[in-house]
Amino acid sequence: MSEDDGRVPAPFGTRDVAINGIEELGPYRVFSCSDPAGPVPSAGQFYMLTGAERWGGGVDERPYLPRAISVLAAGDGQLSFVIEVVGPGTGRLAELVDGDRLRLLGPLGNRFRPPAAGLRPILCGGGIGVAPLAMMAQQLVAEGREVTSLLGFRDAEHAVGAEFIAGAAVATDDGSVGHGGLVTELLLAELDRDPSAVVYSCGPPQMLDAVRAISVASGVPAQLALEAPMACGYGACYGCVVKVADGSYRRTCVDGPVVVADELAIDWLGGERSQ
Repeated sequence: MSEDDGRVPAPFGTRDVAINGIEELGPYRVFSCSDPAGPVPSAGQFYMLTGAERWGGGVDERPYLPRAISVLAAGDGQLSFVIEVVGPGTGRLAELVDGDRLRLLGPLGNRFRPPAAGLRPILCGGGIGVAPLAMMAQQLVAEGREVTSLLGFRDAEHAVGAEFIAGAAVATDDGSVGHGGLVTELLLAELDRDPSAVVYSCGPPQMLDAVRAISVASGVPAQLALEAPMACGYGACYGCVVKVADGSYRRTCVDGPVVVADELAIDWLGGERSQ
């Protein structure tokens, strides 16, 4: 990404906001909050979130780190996020109810860039990675663009996440909904039909690596929103670095999370970074 990436800068410091909406959707929990003092983020950006109260492991236990969560929707002083419980931090976030206070820092990171002239946008995602793609779809549709959306999930229970993007084609690992197989198989078929496209992708690292390989092999540009564990969100800890093609490393939180596919190193998932 160029330095002029159009990112929306975060206000200095954290702020406490009120949760004013909770929705359960299968294994996912969507919560909305009022953030009238914050700027409107762009698709691809994220926030570092904690509960304003009881954020920690208890007496003599290690406190939880903030969790990096992509924005699902934003506007009119409201923010929406979607989470799936995978550990104690997301578990605590899932316990929040209407009226509880959420502590947030953001918006952070860069954004998806708009399609170049003549290229149709294809959104390709998996699992919880549907969130930034849903926001990108909303922005593209508002601009009058036609969008092709391809979403992959492990099973029917998780495939309800496709409801976040209208008209999405679905693939499931177990074949219980839609195409039985990988979402990248749908992507290959779509590019065979018409390669004049730009791909926007977010999801598990192995899926992103497959999209990266497809992009490089086909010459179709792709922008990948990387998912990585983060401790600070503003580049101080270097805990979220990824290897790029020239052998150097970039911090996912400030140099990303959106990266151009062919800028990643072939072995960016190698070694400990793939865990």
